[in-house]
Amino acid sequence: MSDRTPLLFMPGLLCDTALWGHQLATLTDVAEMTVADMTQDDSIDAMARRALGAAPDRFALCGLSMGGYAAQAVMRLAPERVIRLALLDTAPGPDTPERTAGRRDLMARAAAGDLDGVIDHHMTGFIAENRQDDGELTAIVRDSARNVGPEAYRRQQTAIINRPDNRPNLAAIACPTLVLCGRLDVMTPPAVHEEMASAIPGAKLVVVENCGHLSPLERPEAVSAVLRYWLAD
Repeated sequence: MSDRTPLLFMPGLLCDTALWGHQLATLTDVAEMTVADMTQDDSIDAMARRALGAAPDRFALCGLSMGGYAAQAVMRLAPERVIRLALLDTAPGPDTPERTAGRRDLMARAAAGDLDGVIDHHMTGFIAENRQDDGELTAIVRDSARNVGPEAYRRQQTAIINRPDNRPNLAAIACPTLVLCGRLDVMTPPAVHEEMASAIPGAKLVVVENCGHLSPLERPEAVSAVLRYWLAD
């Protein structure tokens, strides 16, 4: 019988398995890892239910951004199945009217065939300003987004727009919880994570320096090291 921890990753908007590439390569000695399919559903709860249907009875859960919204839904739907939780570069609150309007504009652009333009727009929020010229990093983000494609993008944005306000549920989270974000994350800034960590009993907050929204890609060694500690703690 394996003593490795079952670990489910939930990626964010326009992200695929590549988001977790470093973790999947370096944490194999301590975790049996899978990545949830976040492309099929147009609601956060449906994403959570799909993940639960494919997950083992008990598992560790790590979600980033949209994946963090779905991870919070898992905690609401089946908290007894999650042995530890990591919320990365995400938020507990609902969408704002301003962000919803922007999302609808981007959905229309993607539907009209301008997915590359939509990716260009998201790139400025996904990674730190000082990494925008990192060709290797941006190529991974672009390839992942094209793999997700415009139809799944529409479903994902629909789910994000209609996500519930999870702030009232944070105090009920009872498993060991890590809250992590990049210091330079402009999408979900550190202050959001400070508030979220303070609302979850016993949560530990980690802020990764010189890092934007896609922390597992931007600072993979640091994030993998923190997740290794989280798994063993």
